[in-house]
Amino acid sequence: MLPNRMQLNRQTEEQLKKLKNYTGLTPNISARLAFFRSVESDFRYSADRDNKKLDGSLVLDKITWLGETVQTTELVLKMLYPELEQKELIKAWAAHVEDGIAALRNYRNLKDFSQSL
Repeated sequence: MLPNRMQLNRQTEEQLKKLKNYTGLTPNISARLAFFRSVESDFRYSADRDNKKLDGSLVLDKITWLGETVQTTELVLKMLYPELEQKELIKAWAAHVEDGIAALRNYRNLKDFSQSL
């Protein structure tokens, strides 16, 4: 369902990299946590509101971004957005990562980060 190559917008990518510097968690792991945190918070993507370009330089394959959560992530996206096509699903995933990382980006160490989850 999701393409093999995926990326985020530049701002989200920078936040993931800063979080890596503080906590040691790689951007792909942080992105997975941010995605599911966003879904649980009832955030919903709207193509009408979201016009951000996915212009980040960190382009990774789907398996690297999602790891063992690939099937779960795709099923959650399809459940939440059954009407969206592949390109829009990528934007929905990126919007959820952006929303979720907003709550996690300011943690300065892994202990505080893990307690927030």
